[in-house]
Parts: sequence; C-alpha cells; structure tokens
Amino acid sequence: MSRVLHLRMAESEVRDQCQSKGVGVSALEKLPDGGVRLVCMSSEGADTMRTRLKSKLIAGDVRRVALTTRRGAW
Repeated sequence: MSRVLHLRMAESEVRDQCQSKGVGVSALEKLPDGGVRLVCMSSEGADTMRTRLKSKLIAGDVRRVALTTRRGAW
C-alpha cells in the first residue's frame, strides 16, 4: 500500500491531524494547484489517515513543483 496521500487541506491542518492520531510524517509538500502531498512514515499510518480524511482526498494525478537542489562549487 502506498504511503502517499494527496489532500485538499492546509499544511497545518494535515500536520495537526497526523499528530492527533500519532502518525509519523516523512514529507509534506504544498501542491501548486492547492492542497498538499503527504508521505507517511508507514503504510499503516497512511491507511489511518486515508480512512480519517477520506472526504479530503484528491482523486487522480496531481501537478507537483519540481524540487531543485543547489549544487556546490565543485
């Protein structure tokens, strides 16, 4: 089972919901079209949040912002 959820919620709301259920967060990223991408630490945690936030799930593909890293001077 996937640890990734796409949610129509604010980042702070998702963080609060995860904390209240004791679900560890591996990554939390804002989506350019609204909402967030949540990656839980475990598939069990993701399943808990999927059940709890079922009405907030975004169906289908979502657009993400490309992550860039700064390269060193080497």
